[in-house]
Amino acid sequence: MDDLTFRPVRASDDPTLAAIIRSGMAEFGICGEGPASNPEIDSISAAYAGPRAAYFVVEAGGRVLGGGGIGLIEGTPEDICELRKMYLRPESRGLGAGRRLLELCLDAARDRGYRVCHLATLGRMEGARRLYDRAGFQLLDHEVPGSGHLGCDTWYELEL
Repeated sequence: MDDLTFRPVRASDDPTLAAIIRSGMAEFGICGEGPASNPEIDSISAAYAGPRAAYFVVEAGGRVLGGGGIGLIEGTPEDICELRKMYLRPESRGLGAGRRLLELCLDAARDRGYRVCHLATLGRMEGARRLYDRAGFQLLDHEVPGSGHLGCDTWYELEL
């Protein structure tokens, strides 16, 4: 897949992204009433339309392969953001798409005045964890207060 392109999310991407995110959640056992029913998943473009948020899509040949975004964590200082809803179709993993999406998100965070980026994930998401480790994220021993990631067991922080 040499023809990867990256762009800001559009409303027309919402149904495809919702399917990719829910499929990824099921793949890694993130199921149940909480995470998979989050209304943000069905309207990613609206959820990340604000001035302190951003969401990017990766595609190849006009087919959406996944996306990722950043946004403010409610109840935390204004200079702390969170990496959110970063999911890729299985066939697009290992091609550099995640690394580039992460770079776009971190650049957007810096542009919006964030000083620190947090994220929550699962220990069993080994590929994602390798990506975060390589990007310089530091492993935390606790959840970021207010992030509301029930079921996550691994947390990271990166000073921007």
